[in-house]
Amino acid sequence: MINIIPAIDIIDGKCVRLSQGDYGQKKVYNENPLDVARAFEDCGCTRLHLVDLDGARSHHIVNYRVLEAIAGHTGLTVDFGGGLKSDDDLRIAFESGAAMVTGGSIAVAHPDVFMAWLSKYGADRIILGADSRGGYIATQGWLNDSDKSVVPFIQHYQEQGVTKVISTDIACDGMLQGPSVDLYKEILLKVAGIHLIASGGVGDMSHIEALDAIGVPEVIVGKAIYENHITLHDLLAFNKIRQ
Repeated sequence: MINIIPAIDIIDGKCVRLSQGDYGQKKVYNENPLDVARAFEDCGCTRLHLVDLDGARSHHIVNYRVLEAIAGHTGLTVDFGGGLKSDDDLRIAFESGAAMVTGGSIAVAHPDVFMAWLSKYGADRIILGADSRGGYIATQGWLNDSDKSVVPFIQHYQEQGVTKVISTDIACDGMLQGPSVDLYKEILLKVAGIHLIASGGVGDMSHIEALDAIGVPEVIVGKAIYENHITLHDLLAFNKIRQ
């Protein structure tokens, strides 16, 4: 059964959401991300996807204190992304409590650095970020597009030892109109054995059921929770069924 991973995106230390990665469409949902994380844990969630949006735009880790607070005051297993561009960024993320980190832009711009991280920390701790727009990988907090097609990009890194990938169709993100099921079907078909974490577009529980039906093992959910399309009670009930 699919696992729901709630998301917290951080700007200026606050819990926010963007639409389609547009920093101009920012909405602040909570001033205290730790309170939000604790609420997710109380609903039976065990994982958290934490994104440093300031870091993604600044090209270095920024909101590591938020990571430190959540990792230190909850039992959630946190995967952290956004602005991880150097060995020092990675060191700070892990020292601040991240169990896993996600590298997307770095895997495009500096594959040698990404591969060094994979070799040093292992595939269990390094997740490939494969966020795409129009079928091509986007980088730098989704501000820039690359010339790399999403499926071959994932295939290449699976051949290099990657076992986990987070894939977001940016056109769907924050729109609540449904995830990119066709894209995920293609990934699961063409990149056999990859642990796919879907992200973007989930608007209600039926969308999660659709992903479960095609074999997606995990899904990241953000705005649908914050806008109460999926309530904390829904999360609690779902996690009870999974146990």
